Amino acid sequence: MIRILSAIAAASLLLPFLVALAQGETRAMAAFGAPMAAAGALALLCELLRRKAAKPPLTAARAFTVVGCVWAATGLFGALPLWLSGAFGSAVDALFESVSGFTTTGATVLADVESLPRSVNLWRCQTHWLGGMGVIALAVALLPFLGSGGFRLVKAETTGPEKGKITPRIADTAKALWLVYLALTLLQTLLLRLAGMGWLDALCHAFSTIGTGGFSTRNASVGAFGSVAVEAVVTLFMLLASVNFALYCRLLAGRAADVWRDSEFRVFLGIVAAAIALTALARLPEGVSAGHSLRTASFQVASLLSTTGFMTSDYTLWPPAAQIVLLTLFFVGGCSGSTAGGVKVVRWTLLGKQLRNEIRHLLHPHEQLTLRLNGQPGREDLVRAAAAFLFAYLLLVLATTFAGAWAGLDPLSAFTGALSMVGNVGPAFGSLGPTANCGALPAALKGWYCLAMLAGRLEIYTLLILFLRACRPRAAQA
Repeated sequence: MIRILSAIAAASLLLPFLVALAQGETRAMAAFGAPMAAAGALALLCELLRRKAAKPPLTAARAFTVVGCVWAATGLFGALPLWLSGAFGSAVDALFESVSGFTTTGATVLADVESLPRSVNLWRCQTHWLGGMGVIALAVALLPFLGSGGFRLVKAETTGPEKGKITPRIADTAKALWLVYLALTLLQTLLLRLAGMGWLDALCHAFSTIGTGGFSTRNASVGAFGSVAVEAVVTLFMLLASVNFALYCRLLAGRAADVWRDSEFRVFLGIVAAAIALTALARLPEGVSAGHSLRTASFQVASLLSTTGFMTSDYTLWPPAAQIVLLTLFFVGGCSGSTAGGVKVVRWTLLGKQLRNEIRHLLHPHEQLTLRLNGQPGREDLVRAAAAFLFAYLLLVLATTFAGAWAGLDPLSAFTGALSMVGNVGPAFGSLGPTANCGALPAALKGWYCLAMLAGRLEIYTLLILFLRACRPRAAQA
């Protein structure tokens, strides 16, 4: 598997290398060329040394370890061209930007992204795209012989409490998801070009949107283009990227009824509609027109609910009621099986259904109740999983809040910054608001935020299991 991952790493740098070559960005060419050559050489060496001897089975514990190590290595590898380009003041800053990119968080240490070489900006946005669907899922799509081991790897990387296959073979499932992912990316790139963006800007913003990351080539983010058409396209695709990608595969297979039967999808649509309506209404007393209020509310709700983090205006200047609605979205996130971060809508759906059953049980103690999800009864096991995940999630948010406060952040910035990093949202409130950046944060806090972003992207358990296995005595591990 190392040879495939190394080959993917080398291939991923080809596009920014070619852009650097076309733009005459000499230092950027070397920054991308050296890691690309090193990764390619490693892939070739692994191929030459490859043995066909039987390998130990990939158990669930080993799968979590492999995924955790691969993602840590991915963050380090992605930081190399950023650091070598000279655009970042320190290796810690380059690492933070890389981890933020691959985890689709979108928090940045940069104050002026427009001064970056175009190839570096492309790489920043491309990390969102690679991390959105998952590097492991891409490797499994290219390694059909992994079988059940591949399924364990994909389960450890994908999001949501329920992780199944949409085809009998996990490799075919990974291929189908990546094809849908690629099709949406190409479609958005074309629509953004038609809306007035240049080809490179359109591709960068499509990478960031479909990956729900939020890196932009402009300091003012999407708002810099001042285009209703651009905002409409980005808003639509942020919402599309927040939906479980398996639903697109079912839709293409002619199973449209399955899409509407999906409980999480229906709740997600309800949250979107309610959040947009409440935010738009809260802005009306400012004196803005209903049309402008609806436009800005739709964009910002889609941005924060999808955990993309794009902006067209500073929402921290909006009325308090509108800010509370947006802050609530930090706790929600997108759907399971999407590229969005956060707790996920399905977990809140499960807990809400369980709350309803608990109330009905108090009123009718002898009534036999069961929890239904997607029309299927008996899903109480998922409630326990959702409750355990939420407990671990909030513990990590609390620890990250304490780390931010210890580093000197005010309580609002520390708390919302923690929600943003663990939920892979990007912007927060206070000193970490949408017009700010993380460049002035202490190096130690940036390091902690890197761990929080990785834990959030891998849904806590992968890094937690990796840490526990590392702390166990060798005899116990054996």
